Amino acid sequence: MTLIRYNPWQDINSLQRQLNSLFDGTLTEETWKDFNNLSKIPPAELTETEEALVLKLEVPGIQPEDLDIQVMVDKVIVKGDRKAKTETKTRTEFRYGEFSRAIPLPVQIQNTKVSVNHENGILELTLPKSEAAKNKVVKISLDQVEEKTA
Repeated sequence: MTLIRYNPWQDINSLQRQLNSLFDGTLTEETWKDFNNLSKIPPAELTETEEALVLKLEVPGIQPEDLDIQVMVDKVIVKGDRKAKTETKTRTEFRYGEFSRAIPLPVQIQNTKVSVNHENGILELTLPKSEAAKNKVVKISLDQVEEKTA
């Protein structure tokens, strides 16, 4: 009978090969490109008041003329282009290029009365709610309620 010395690293290598085979072909160049595009999308914050929605987007380094904002009654689409100032870079972690983001709104708005502010890299849109979306107080009469006895 031949003795074979146990090698724990062989099991780890086998496990590594099995894990690699699970992910083979799933992270294609196109998938990686889509993942990189997600990192270009500016983060957003949506706040609701009684009268309006306030949408803020972080767009540092983007000039107002490089932004395209389309406001519909149920969503806001923001497109932009972050341009590099110089072509030669030693190292960068900044994201350059075009982006597009559609943000659905929880209520309908009056898209003809939107106000915008762009200050310190924050784009702020004030989106007034439509009259139908505002909370209305309705008085309910208790005269018509019948008492039920058990």
